[in-house]
Amino acid sequence: PSEITPLTALRFADLIIEAGFPPGVVNIVNGYGSTVGQAITEHPLISKIAFTGSTLVGREILKASSESNLKVVSFELGGKSPTIIFDDAYLDQAIRWASIGI
Repeated sequence: PSEITPLTALRFADLIIEAGFPPGVVNIVNGYGSTVGQAITEHPLISKIAFTGSTLVGREILKASSESNLKVVSFELGGKSPTIIFDDAYLDQAIRWASIGI
């Protein structure tokens, strides 16, 4: 999470535990982005990274991950309003409201 606003992610971690996720399935690491990010991307026992943030940082994560152990990576880059629209949604309304949220 952001080093500026970590409490939301820590509350989310509490909810993950309450929901019964097994230990180690979700890991939330606090700290300064550059320090924590470098450690995560270079660590040989980490095999998957999911990142939401800037395209510039996403490129750095991809590069560092490929130079360590070819981690699987998934990104949500550059946008401010990620949206999920389910297959049972009223598509016209979903598109309308998603566009207003930008």
